Amino acid sequence: MITGVLGVLGILTTWLTGVFTMDFWRNRKRIESKSTWLSSAGIGFITDFFDTLGIGSFATSTALMRAFDQTEDRILPGTLNVAHALPTILEAFIFMKVIEVEPLTLISMLFSATIGAYFGASFISKLDEKKIQLIVAIALFASASLMIAGQLGLMPSGGEAIGLTGVKLIIAVVGNFVLGVLMTAGIGLYAPCMALIFTLGLSPRVAFPIMMGSCAFLMPAAAVKFIKEDAYDRRIAMGGTIAGIVGVVIAAYLVKSLPLNLLKWLVDAVIIYTAISLLKESQS
Repeated sequence: MITGVLGVLGILTTWLTGVFTMDFWRNRKRIESKSTWLSSAGIGFITDFFDTLGIGSFATSTALMRAFDQTEDRILPGTLNVAHALPTILEAFIFMKVIEVEPLTLISMLFSATIGAYFGASFISKLDEKKIQLIVAIALFASASLMIAGQLGLMPSGGEAIGLTGVKLIIAVVGNFVLGVLMTAGIGLYAPCMALIFTLGLSPRVAFPIMMGSCAFLMPAAAVKFIKEDAYDRRIAMGGTIAGIVGVVIAAYLVKSLPLNLLKWLVDAVIIYTAISLLKESQS
């Protein structure tokens, strides 16, 4: 079953790669960006490296891009979704084969997240900078809150089930649709999806293929929409994608694990600071 899911993901990957590459090539002589190739690659490598180890990439990328004034806030959500799409898909290909999850639960949650992302990107890509700043600020506060709750042991611990039926399955599908929408606004899906999975009684082991697969499936749909709406930074997206793929490979095959507790608290502090600054600017 996982082989079939990964086969579909391979088709989505080919679609995204084609759209992204063609758009970049058509616009290669008029790429406008505050970033440099070096800074774009550096941010992509660092954030996708630590994403593979469980920290996440959206909130950390937002903090770094704003700290070093890399792009406009208006196109921040699109840049995040395009830049991290292919590295995240690579993570899914590396890790999704090892854990069993009931097919109906997996496929329905992946599909609902993907549909949510497509509609979310359609809405987010048309907003002005002030609204984007406010939405991203709220997204960062939410991400930091979930990360802190996890670090303090306040998240649900899950159950033993590897699949859902009835009302619980409906809640999971609707919940993942909403998380797909929010992903396009800059809220990373990992932590809230894990909370949803644990609350519904699924085993902690099945959280990874569901949340990883959800991101991997929804991001091509969201990224292609942002590309077609011309709502992303091409240099950051391309530099971040290439270096991010390298970061994923190194983290997954060479490093595998690191003592990250202190780093997670530092990331929380940086995310909250970034959220506050965005909130202030959205009101100015």
